Amino acid sequence: MTIQQLKYVVKIAECGSITEAARRLFISQPSLSAAVKELEEEFGLEIFYRTARGVSLSAAGSEFLSYARQITELSELLQERWLSEKPPRRLCSVSTQHYSFAVNAFVNMILSMGAHEYEFTLRETRTYEIIEDVAEFRSEIGVLYLSEFNRKVLTKLIRERHLVFYPLFDADPHVFISASHPLAGCTEISLDMLEDYPFLTFEQGSYNSFYFSEEILSAEPRKKVIRVTDRATLFNLLIGLNGYTVCTGILDRKLNGSNILSVRLQSGERMCVGYLLNEKTRLSVSAARYIEELKKLVPDSGAQSERCEKK
Repeated sequence: MTIQQLKYVVKIAECGSITEAARRLFISQPSLSAAVKELEEEFGLEIFYRTARGVSLSAAGSEFLSYARQITELSELLQERWLSEKPPRRLCSVSTQHYSFAVNAFVNMILSMGAHEYEFTLRETRTYEIIEDVAEFRSEIGVLYLSEFNRKVLTKLIRERHLVFYPLFDADPHVFISASHPLAGCTEISLDMLEDYPFLTFEQGSYNSFYFSEEILSAEPRKKVIRVTDRATLFNLLIGLNGYTVCTGILDRKLNGSNILSVRLQSGERMCVGYLLNEKTRLSVSAARYIEELKKLVPDSGAQSERCEKK
């Protein structure tokens, strides 16, 4: 076993593909495959399942990856401390539902790290894919919400994938509308008041059930529905069509400007927003800092998290 072989395993897990990992590592695909095969034979285990669509970690491979990450990080720290090498390239990958505060925390994390070199990934993606990303170690952290409606289904899936959900804050549902929307002057809005306006929702692919929806109260009947795949398109449609979407209410004007408003929605529902970690993972320095930055953006996060956990 060599440190380089362990680095290969980490990179393949991040890419989900031996071909892509080889490209990023600047080595040939056969050489990378041979190095991993040699490692598997040495330890007598199959680290990756290989298919035509790429690779995925086996159960033993998931545990092996956790140790491999720790060893490679410690190796880099030793080199930095004792060989006077430049600081290692910082790595971090986050998968999240489409939350502006998650992007804001990512920005703050990068600025606070002051790293000379880094390779960070932020995936605003579908709910099921967030869970899969963290389970398969493509991301260290996943950000999503639980509610009374989706909690049973998502919690079962989270546990089956050996993940842990950590609450961040408990939020009342709000709606995002444009500053020029006919209801923009309201302090509270009901679903009845929104009946004639388009409801904008993030498309969830083959897992497009109400339980995986990013918007709470998604099962309510609506006359007009538009599904989108990215936040920029959603905001454009909010403005262009007087549409609306249901959200946590947290809006960063530095990133999103003043064209979008957050208005409280009349509802008895609550959203528990939190982050997912893999049971077997050891967080990188960058990932731990990202969680710190998330908590800074939530007022009274300790009290909010306690309420979340009691639900």
